[in-house]
Amino acid sequence: MAYASLLIEDQTVRLSGEDVKRGTFAQRHAVLFDENTNLEYNRLDHLSNDPNTKFRVYNSLLSEYAVLGFEYGYALANPNNLAVWEAQYGDFANGAQMVIDQYITSAESKWGLMSGVVLLLPHGYEGSGPDHSSARLERFLQSCAEQNIVVTNITTAANFFHALRRQMKWSFRKPLINMSPKANLRHPGSYSKAEDFAGQHRFQEVIDDQAAAADPSKIKKVLLCSGKLYFDLEEKRQKENRTDIALIRLEQIYPTPEEQLITLHEKYSGAVWFWVQEEPQNMGAATYLQTNFKAFPYGIISRNASASTATGYAKVHKVEQEEILDTAFNV
Repeated sequence: MAYASLLIEDQTVRLSGEDVKRGTFAQRHAVLFDENTNLEYNRLDHLSNDPNTKFRVYNSLLSEYAVLGFEYGYALANPNNLAVWEAQYGDFANGAQMVIDQYITSAESKWGLMSGVVLLLPHGYEGSGPDHSSARLERFLQSCAEQNIVVTNITTAANFFHALRRQMKWSFRKPLINMSPKANLRHPGSYSKAEDFAGQHRFQEVIDDQAAAADPSKIKKVLLCSGKLYFDLEEKRQKENRTDIALIRLEQIYPTPEEQLITLHEKYSGAVWFWVQEEPQNMGAATYLQTNFKAFPYGIISRNASASTATGYAKVHKVEQEEILDTAFNV
């Protein structure tokens, strides 16, 4: 819907990466194939009256360094078109690290060059092993300064919609790095109502807990989190029928929405706060937040510090995930 709405407004959308025509996890189906002739049908390529406005979708080769380098250049040369690179898994950004360090995160500071390139990096701990779990969120956050990029981990369809459109509606350009939890693609909790896409609705940097907001005085603990983990925490809260815990989602990690968080801290003034993450303590957003966000005290709940982004054993992963949830609710 975000891509379609931009095309109707005569802005070309360009999407590349491994298997992006069908979607990395068969969730997009932007291009359909005739099973008899193998001819392609690009479903969004006929929305604009301008023949030059196209929905360009390219399944790319497994050379992230080359592909992301091209997409960065395309976004730089075409600031009024949306250029998106989606990694097969977030970890695949490793192969494009040079482009990220030398250009995407630093070009505005070095040369005054703005870019609106978008990186969609599947990220989320689901027991798939160290090479298919983490998009190295901590690396991007270590590069964050002077409002050089935007880093998000979005949990709802409408918020993702507004984030993509915001890229083109700003009067300036900033690279967008979105951690894209794979489990969220079909999770009912990530669905949005039709009205959330229109009217006065906009991107939400922070999403408050609507259930807890009804009576903030009852809240004894606030669990601040981001991405996929929110749904695991919400499921456990419902199972245990806990009404003394608020779950707040940090949808935009950088630039950190400090004023909104301070307002929420004042709202839940009687509660103790924790940042909860799936990643090991030396990864994810924990170290960044501890260093850069000190407006109020909060604890950290995470996996233990690790040399690897994730365990290679599904059973160990399950035990670790349960420990995070149990600690968050019982600490």
